[in-house]
Amino acid sequence: MDNAYKIKVQNVTKEYDLYKSQSEKLRSFFSLRNSKVPHFWSLMGISLEIKPGETLGLIGVNGSGKSTLSNIISGIIPQTTGVVDVRGDTSIIAIGAGLRGNLTGLENIRLKALMQGLTNPEIDALMDDIVSFADIGDFLYQPVKSYSSGMKSRLGFSIAVHVNPDILIIDEALSVGDDTFYQKCVDKIAEFKDEGKTIIFVSHSLKQIEILCDRVAWIHYGTLKEIGDTASVVKDYRGFTKWFKAQTKKEKKHFQRQMKANQKAFDIDAYQKEVTDERQKTEPDNSNVAAEVKKDFYGSVISEKMSVGNRILTTAVGILFVLVCLVNVSGHTVGDVIQHPSNLVHPETVLHDANATNTVK
Repeated sequence: MDNAYKIKVQNVTKEYDLYKSQSEKLRSFFSLRNSKVPHFWSLMGISLEIKPGETLGLIGVNGSGKSTLSNIISGIIPQTTGVVDVRGDTSIIAIGAGLRGNLTGLENIRLKALMQGLTNPEIDALMDDIVSFADIGDFLYQPVKSYSSGMKSRLGFSIAVHVNPDILIIDEALSVGDDTFYQKCVDKIAEFKDEGKTIIFVSHSLKQIEILCDRVAWIHYGTLKEIGDTASVVKDYRGFTKWFKAQTKKEKKHFQRQMKANQKAFDIDAYQKEVTDERQKTEPDNSNVAAEVKKDFYGSVISEKMSVGNRILTTAVGILFVLVCLVNVSGHTVGDVIQHPSNLVHPETVLHDANATNTVK
């Protein structure tokens, strides 16, 4: 792989646990046992690079992992394994992404711009341009939760393109809105391309992809099916969609169930071993390949699950907290409770002592 990249994604996976309810998720979080939880792999080992100034399109059917990948690159969610090296500031445009429903449009402009690192004077200087580009009228002063999806897209797009990011990520933001706004967006993207900005464009519209993108990556149910020049990949993807549409309803459901089953059955350890074996073939004299691969997989990942040690510590702290609360309620000292733990079990003792004290008084 060429080192002159703007974004590097290597062996990236993303796992989601399929809890049936929030209470089940909470019980699993504090459980000391490593009980098996059904899981689903949204991404199953994606590796690609995006060059500076390149516009890369992401295509694929619904549920293939396009938005998951764009959210990982933008830093919204962490990957489960792999390396994500982004050389620059990102700004993601998705319908409603990062907008706070209870805040007005005007308040959201300031909030998102501050989060992108702009100062208040810089925001004031850009405010008129952002408002003019969004063109949502008096809704600018209304809570975003009252906006239509088109207005959310307008506002989000306008903020994102005016904070001048190094990397622009557009996730289906052009799928809503009228033709006039769509053309404004296309013109702005073309302007960014002329300035040498790096752009990731996620869309179901192959016509938009063909107009805007230099290369295309086809994400297919969590895997990278194909990456290459726009015309070639789009042609192959159209061939797949034509084949899929020609299937019977029963055949379509069977195909989709099989793809989802593959994502549930994905074995991360087997994939890691596969990557290790492939690298060993290219580096036969390197005795540290296994350790290096493991570091690549997990070295830059923040675990989203508690280790057994942390669970034990959390449980111990919880028990101690409950004990201290009970001691305070009982009216006894900690030493008394340790010597006579029955004082916490028989609350009538506490009431008797309290009444006796009041009688003496």
